[in-house]
Amino acid sequence: MTITSEDLPRLEGVLGTNSWWDSVDGLDKIAGEIAFRYPEAKSVLLDWNLSDNIWLRRVAIDHQLLRKQNTDTELLEKILINNLGQTEFFINKAIGWSLRDYSKVNPTWVRNFIARYEERLSPLSIREASKYL
Repeated sequence: MTITSEDLPRLEGVLGTNSWWDSVDGLDKIAGEIAFRYPEAKSVLLDWNLSDNIWLRRVAIDHQLLRKQNTDTELLEKILINNLGQTEFFINKAIGWSLRDYSKVNPTWVRNFIARYEERLSPLSIREASKYL
């Protein structure tokens, strides 16, 4: 069975019911694979990153984990900026993880992002993002 961008509404439904970090963190890989293969899915992830549902936002933030050089930096930056200034632990942790993961291939970009948005990043996000810098 091939998963396509047409499966995102079903994934959104799953994320909207009885979600917790342990179930969501596996689904972000699926969303990431869809976005990587089907560029039109990026608009859905941009919508999710503005959702009132923290789990949709978390998937939008983390969907590019492990993409390394294939990370869409412009998309990553948009999603992260939209989620700065949050008090929600799971959002701030996701921001830090995304930055930490990307720092392995582009540490200069991550350092610059932290410096530019330091006042809006949570201490948790900064700590996680800085782990390999």
